[in-house]
Amino acid sequence: MTNSDIADILKLYADLSELHNGNPFKIKSFAAASFRIDKMPEPLFGKSLQELEAMEGVGKSIAQKIHEICSANSFNELTELMEATPEGVRDIMRIKGIGPKKVAIIWKEIGVESIGELLYACKENRLAQFKGFGLKTQEAIIKQIEFIFVSANKFHYAKAYPVALKLLSILEEFETIEKVELSGEIKRNFEILTEIELIVASDDEASFREEWLQFFGEEESEEQIKFEGYPIQLTIVHPDEFILKQFEKSSNAEHFKAIMARFEPKQNSLKNETEIYQAAGLPFIVSEYRENRGEIEKAIDNKLPILIEFTDLKGPLHNHSTWSDGLHTIETMANYCIEKGYEYLGMADHSKSAFYANGLSEEKVILQQAEIQKINQKYAGKFKIFAGIECDILYDGQMDYSNEILKTFDYVVASVHSILKMTEEKAMSRLIRAIENPYTTILGHPTGRLLLMREGYPIDHKKIIDACAANHVIMELNANPYRLDMDWRHIDYALNKGVMISINPDAHEVEGFNDMFFGVAVARKGGLYKEMCFNAQDMNYLSDYFKKKRGV
Repeated sequence: MTNSDIADILKLYADLSELHNGNPFKIKSFAAASFRIDKMPEPLFGKSLQELEAMEGVGKSIAQKIHEICSANSFNELTELMEATPEGVRDIMRIKGIGPKKVAIIWKEIGVESIGELLYACKENRLAQFKGFGLKTQEAIIKQIEFIFVSANKFHYAKAYPVALKLLSILEEFETIEKVELSGEIKRNFEILTEIELIVASDDEASFREEWLQFFGEEESEEQIKFEGYPIQLTIVHPDEFILKQFEKSSNAEHFKAIMARFEPKQNSLKNETEIYQAAGLPFIVSEYRENRGEIEKAIDNKLPILIEFTDLKGPLHNHSTWSDGLHTIETMANYCIEKGYEYLGMADHSKSAFYANGLSEEKVILQQAEIQKINQKYAGKFKIFAGIECDILYDGQMDYSNEILKTFDYVVASVHSILKMTEEKAMSRLIRAIENPYTTILGHPTGRLLLMREGYPIDHKKIIDACAANHVIMELNANPYRLDMDWRHIDYALNKGVMISINPDAHEVEGFNDMFFGVAVARKGGLYKEMCFNAQDMNYLSDYFKKKRGV
């Protein structure tokens, strides 16, 4: 054990002690000892207690702790503090620039207990609401956390996608390449990736590799190619083999096997993947839908859906403004939507129990609705802001407002935000009670998951969908790339039950509306089509639906 190792342990004690409001003099003493020991040239490991006590700048108390550290890697007081601090909170303390006092606010006031939850809180602008933080601090934290995730073995599609497009555009300029495309996981719109895959058509692989090394540098080996921190998987084939290999890599293995069983491919004659399906006697199936989840049977029966497109969306319905924890005013968000060509905007700020997000009291609800009505008068029916709310589902399944308040909204997004650690039985009873509330319009992010950060609470997806069908409740596909909840794997069941899906960005600023792109990407994997996407319907459809739901 080095002096630096010992110093780190002493500093950890000082930080944890400060986190738990320990003795300030003792905290200062341990922090100072950590600094001194880290600079000491003489190794402390292996020295007796008496030798440690005799050293200048150590002292009896610190010497005793060092002796314990050298024999047990810890000491009693530190062990007690470690046990009193969730592992996720200790992880947060490792992020540069966040001292114990700020971690205490994050943990005890905001209720965040993991790095993943902290990232999402930053994305929702929740940190900026608290004293000692600000937008710059928040942005710095986001960058550090995302760096941690990039360094891990898995990463979000939304973060990798622009990097993949950048790499693709670079390779398209290579003289040794005839054709290059994204492939594999990213081609199939998986929400979580392990690598960025590309397939390259070149009739001179050696020359291509030489050009790659000239551009990217010889430090990249064939076994571990990286681009901007992301692992890259290259498949290099002769141009005659490109179409068939791309089809294989961009399909579920069982899907590929089933299609291949229907015809004998002549790979050097293939011009595109459409010809593969034509030879198999089937209509073309896009890569993201090739998951062996009934799409081949639908193709055989000529019942393939025309999958939802980003351009089909008419407006976002789950968004937050400066009335709660958003960065922009309602009017700013509305004007942005108008510029993007949307027909409407749904405002669904947080309800009163979401104190951490400046949730709306009943009095603020009235004021916000009056503001929305006033802004709508400016648009003269050409654009509309729907007055909604993201209403917290309380622990017993009741809604955060009385029905008298709920019926004043155009629509209600019902979501769980607190006490997420539940058994399946508790989660189901909580959600179904909320679904059965006559004013619940949309079930928001049904499992509460944060991809690569937090598992969602356990639910029986089919029973939840059945309950939504019985109560005419729409299910949200929360398009925030850290959620993408509901999971695309349950969309087909929902469609078969007649449950519409709403692709919502959960935007806390105008740029957040762009996240609907990622919602559409995974919605296509699940087979969602325009007619069953709620916010792909026009303004009049939504107005009539909301009135009927409220019994108006």
